[in-house]
Amino acid sequence: MNPSHRFLPGALLACLSLTCVPTQARESATALAAAPVTVNAGAGGSQQMRIGDGGINITNGSRQIRIGNGGIRITTGSKSIRVDAPIPRIHLEVGRTGHIHCHDGNEIVAIGHNATLPADRTACDVVAIFGNAVVHGTVSDSVVTVFGSSHVDGDVGNSVVSILGNTHIDSAVAQSAVAVLGNVHLGPHAVVGGQVVNILGTTTSTSTTVIRGGTVNLLSGFAHALPGLQAWSAHCLIFGRLLAPRLDVGWAWGVALALLAFYLLLAALFHEGLQHCVLTLEEHPGPSILAALAMVLLTPIVMLALVMTVVGIAVVPLFWIALFCAGIFGRVVTLGWLGGRLLRATRAGAAPPVVHVLAGGVVVLLLYMVPVLGFIVWALVGLLGFGALSYATLLTVRGARGTGARSQPGFAPGPDASAGPASPGMDSAASQTRAQSTGTDDTRTAEGSPSSGSASSGPAATAAGLDLTTSPRAGFWLRMAALLIDLVLVGFALAMIGHHGSDGTLLVLAGYGAVMWRLNGTTVGGIICNLKVVRLDGRPIGWETAILRALGCFLSLVAAGLGFFWIAFDREHQAWHDKIAGTVVVLVPKSRGLV
Repeated sequence: MNPSHRFLPGALLACLSLTCVPTQARESATALAAAPVTVNAGAGGSQQMRIGDGGINITNGSRQIRIGNGGIRITTGSKSIRVDAPIPRIHLEVGRTGHIHCHDGNEIVAIGHNATLPADRTACDVVAIFGNAVVHGTVSDSVVTVFGSSHVDGDVGNSVVSILGNTHIDSAVAQSAVAVLGNVHLGPHAVVGGQVVNILGTTTSTSTTVIRGGTVNLLSGFAHALPGLQAWSAHCLIFGRLLAPRLDVGWAWGVALALLAFYLLLAALFHEGLQHCVLTLEEHPGPSILAALAMVLLTPIVMLALVMTVVGIAVVPLFWIALFCAGIFGRVVTLGWLGGRLLRATRAGAAPPVVHVLAGGVVVLLLYMVPVLGFIVWALVGLLGFGALSYATLLTVRGARGTGARSQPGFAPGPDASAGPASPGMDSAASQTRAQSTGTDDTRTAEGSPSSGSASSGPAATAAGLDLTTSPRAGFWLRMAALLIDLVLVGFALAMIGHHGSDGTLLVLAGYGAVMWRLNGTTVGGIICNLKVVRLDGRPIGWETAILRALGCFLSLVAAGLGFFWIAFDREHQAWHDKIAGTVVVLVPKSRGLV
């Protein structure tokens, strides 16, 4: 009998003994893998089997069978047979369930960049998120990519899966090859033991490709625009922004500009309703935000109620259409409000509503390119506008919206809008509305001091006749100095009671501010910097206003501090939390006490 016929069965049995070790012999299998084992048989040790790191070596005189990393080699005298079927050196362990699994730490995982396995290496799994997986070596389990493509020309013991990416295979894959929103390319050396599954893409192969499980294609041909989507995910989505200054995301810029053009069309067609909602957001920012939050919370409840009534199921599609339209028009409202404020700073506030929306849209597009802030701005634009639209609708239904200034809705005029006949401008409307509700004149002289005739009138007037609502507004740097003093004071107090670190400091600072604003109208930092917080309607600050303003500070801070920087270019020097609470921070003369 040929020696290879005698030794090959023994060699194969030896291989199986290493991989199919029963549960009771787990320790023995581990010991075999840890140190070489030599078994001698016959006189003088003429027959020998050695198991070690180099593989399995069976020797009987001049006849030898070697199974290792180089494949299977059978030698008989001067004749030699070699089979190039490399066996990977993968550390395996038999668990309690009898399944073979890889040791921890033998995986390649990459987030934000490519995961590469060289040809002379092995791994249990190769995973890439927001990057490609390039596999030249041997993978005992699976290759998975999310927002990236898989390029495999090494053997894979399980499956190759690409989500929002392409799958390229030119080697043996034991199980399936899958691409979701991507294409599958199988080379001439590709052998797929399972199915080839393609969703929203195409599958290409050669005449020598082997697919044992068949091919499944769903909605083929949709992924022709996949490269642009992958570029957007790699350069925009992973950075938390909607746009990027790159040519490969030009389709995203096209969508953004098309939406802006649509918003301009809506502003031209529904300019009166737009002005109505912009005035609501200008004069009632706090209730508008609360209305938006209330609508978000009530929407699931309304949907559930409609479904439970059975009859209301027919209304569900109309309800969703109404919410969708309200969300789109709400973004137009926010862009118009933002553009109006910016144009007022350049003394161009009397421009048509379309120009306001255009100016606000350009600014928002620029903010969309800022990492993290881009997504925050996108959410805030929809939230503010939706809340303004909801609250304006509520005021209209209740009949609580007055006439006078609002009978001539418009956007911001020049700085002297309150003089002479009312011109179409938001500032004029807002000033007249505040004058009607507080009994004061909101105009100031060119030097920034209160105009004569309003110094001793209105509910905000003090005993000495000073109307705090018309006092000069505190600027950005002075307010930041007062905030820094309060922060140091709170930090020192927490350190005195044994609290170290920054955990909870902002929460304590907000509570300290709310109490001081309610009791004294200012904080210790405000006393040192001669600042006082007052309501625009002249009423005293109650607990609800103080708490709302303190909570609004977190909104000003979470948007990369933009709510505080708003003080620098706002006409009233209001931060976002001031607008939410309807307050301003004024300068009080040093000769006047703050308590």
